[in-house]
Amino acid sequence: MINPFSDEYFMKEAFKEAELALEKDEVPVGAVIVLKNQIIGRGHNLTQQFNDVTAHAEVQAITAASEFLGAKYLKECVLYVTLEPCPMCAGALAWSQLDRIVFAAHDDKRGAGNFKPSIYHPKTKIEAGLMQLQSEVMLKEFFAKKR
Repeated sequence: MINPFSDEYFMKEAFKEAELALEKDEVPVGAVIVLKNQIIGRGHNLTQQFNDVTAHAEVQAITAASEFLGAKYLKECVLYVTLEPCPMCAGALAWSQLDRIVFAAHDDKRGAGNFKPSIYHPKTKIEAGLMQLQSEVMLKEFFAKKR
C-alpha cells in the first residue's frame, strides 16, 4: 500500500489528471499542487479544448491553487507533474514561488532544464524521474496514435 502522503501518491494523482487529458484527446500531461499533504490545485492540458496555447497542466494547477489560497504566491507548496515543465510554465512556476517541483519524464526538446541559467525560482528544489517510465509510455503511445 502506498503511503497516502508520499511523493509517489501525489504523482499518481497527477497521472489521474493526465488520464483526463488523454480522454479529451489532449497531450496527456497532468499536475497537482500540494500544501501540507493536501491537494489544493489540479490541472491537465486543455490547449485543444480551450484553443489556447497557454492552457498547460501546470498553469491550470497554479490557477486552481491560487484561487484555493486566495493568494498569488504558492510558498511551501509542491508541484507534481508528469512531464518536465516547458519554459513558459517554468516562468509561471518561478513567479508563483513554489518550494519544490517533482516531475516524471524529461522533455528533451522543450523542457525548461535545457536552459541555462535556470528559469526556475532560485529557491525552488527540482526533482526528476519519479514514475518516468510510465509518463514516457503514455506520451509515446499518444503521439504514435497521432501519426
